[in-house]
Amino acid sequence: MTALEDVLAQARAATQAQIEALTAEYAAVVEASRGDNADDEHDPEGATIGFERAQLGAVLAQATSRLAELDAATARVAAGSYGRCEVCGRPIGDARLAARPAARTCIDHA
Repeated sequence: MTALEDVLAQARAATQAQIEALTAEYAAVVEASRGDNADDEHDPEGATIGFERAQLGAVLAQATSRLAELDAATARVAAGSYGRCEVCGRPIGDARLAARPAARTCIDHA
């Protein structure tokens, strides 16, 4: 495994772990609200259950999208097209790839 593939594999593993944790947390929030007839819309103690679910759902969607981006980057490595902008074909800068290993475009087309 090359250093690049190792970086992508580590990022994928971390993202997968985040997805699993968020999925469990989301399920716990849903389960905690099941059968509860509380008026959380007017609870002075904090966020509503609906807000918590929406927030967790959004973060989970972002993590799922990031996982797909990492898988696509791994496929580009295998195909030999990794590091090239999908719009103009020029090389993506090393600094951009270091910051965003799954980047598909150069900074000009980001």
